[in-house]
Amino acid sequence: MSFLDTIIQHLPEVRGPKQKKLPFKEKLKWTLVVLIIFFVMGLIPLFGLGENALQQFEFLSIILGASFGSIISLGIGPLVTASIVLQLLSGTGILNLDLSSTEGRQRFQGLQKILGVFFVIFEGAIYVLMGGLAPSASLIGLPLYGQLEFILIFQLVLGGIIILFLDEVVSKWGFGSGISLFIAAGVAQQIFIRAFNFLPSPTQPELAAGAIPALFQSLSVGDITTAGLQIAALVSTILVFMICVYGQAMKVEIPLSFGKVRGYGMRWPLNFFYTSNIPVILVAALMANIQLVARLLERWGHPWLGTFSGNSPISGLVYWINSPDLLQNIIRGSFSLSMVGQAVIYILLMMGGSVLFSIFWMQTANMDARSQAKQILNSGLQIPGFRRDERVLERILSRYIWPLTIVGGASVGLLAAVADLTGALSRGTGILLAVMIVYKLYEEIAKQHMMDMHPAMRKFME
Repeated sequence: MSFLDTIIQHLPEVRGPKQKKLPFKEKLKWTLVVLIIFFVMGLIPLFGLGENALQQFEFLSIILGASFGSIISLGIGPLVTASIVLQLLSGTGILNLDLSSTEGRQRFQGLQKILGVFFVIFEGAIYVLMGGLAPSASLIGLPLYGQLEFILIFQLVLGGIIILFLDEVVSKWGFGSGISLFIAAGVAQQIFIRAFNFLPSPTQPELAAGAIPALFQSLSVGDITTAGLQIAALVSTILVFMICVYGQAMKVEIPLSFGKVRGYGMRWPLNFFYTSNIPVILVAALMANIQLVARLLERWGHPWLGTFSGNSPISGLVYWINSPDLLQNIIRGSFSLSMVGQAVIYILLMMGGSVLFSIFWMQTANMDARSQAKQILNSGLQIPGFRRDERVLERILSRYIWPLTIVGGASVGLLAAVADLTGALSRGTGILLAVMIVYKLYEEIAKQHMMDMHPAMRKFME
């Protein structure tokens, strides 16, 4: 590890703040700045780009926080892939790191950054060399045409590196993480456009592209089928929002007391969705990458992972990991029994993958019982009626953390899968991620604002 440690020490990084607690306005400022930069970069097209075969993967671009055809075509894909690989290596014991120590966490973050840079270069080359983002044929004859592929790869790598550092800026100076912020921003943008877009639809020019305008137009002409489709999309979207917010509010609260201050205590919350939206992000990003690679392999003449008809997979692995739109097929009258099997497999994959990644994330993100017990004891807290012993506290927390990790991960996966099957706006997984991310940001912002409003409370908590 000495060679890797040398590389990690010389990696450029975003310097963190010197003060222990950043003010609310400072965090809000940097979060908004990063968000604006992200949207602006999504509007910068790649120089020399011709055919954009990735443009049809709109759902994948939302999950990956990408804008295919722009300088951020890679999005958060390399970062999520690096996180998956590193968690697999760490969870299986191949990579032995002590994440309870500061040195171990720094090494883990450094390795994650190295892997992130590697996957930025690798995925950028794959996108271009396999024809996903092809050079423009109109530039044939120009002196630079022979180097256009390398120019496209360079632009993708540049955008991927910028995204990597923007994620680091948000993690150290803003609210939440850049990965979550970029996903929420993309989903919110898509939901707004799909709900309120008054421009004509590309497939049905007589109707507006947005669900709400199209609903009123279809009702005015007596088109019940189209109106039913729009109502189903809007209702399923609202239901996903409500169920997700309800699930986020569920928590187990463990009563704690201050050992040195009698009569004062607090409740230590353990959320039902204990690992939050991270497992769904990892599973959805993994499936998105599989579908993306499968499409590129098919274009290259090697359909090893399956084949597509238009934008829909029709065979192979990608067919079974794709969610059929059950509700809309039922309304249109095109429902078939094969869709039931496809839906069951999709639900099982989402639930199983979410549980697996939930366990890995709990163990690698200092959310396990031992890390939580150390954090509680270091804060001067203890459970009333029990000895101030880390082993006792760890045993008590294990009764809650492991069930919450498994059941919460499975519930998140089930909710995301069912939401996908109902055909909600921006796909159910995207909406689920956006709601959970915004809810988490709301909690963090509210907590930060409370600490800034009450200096005495901030001093007491420190």
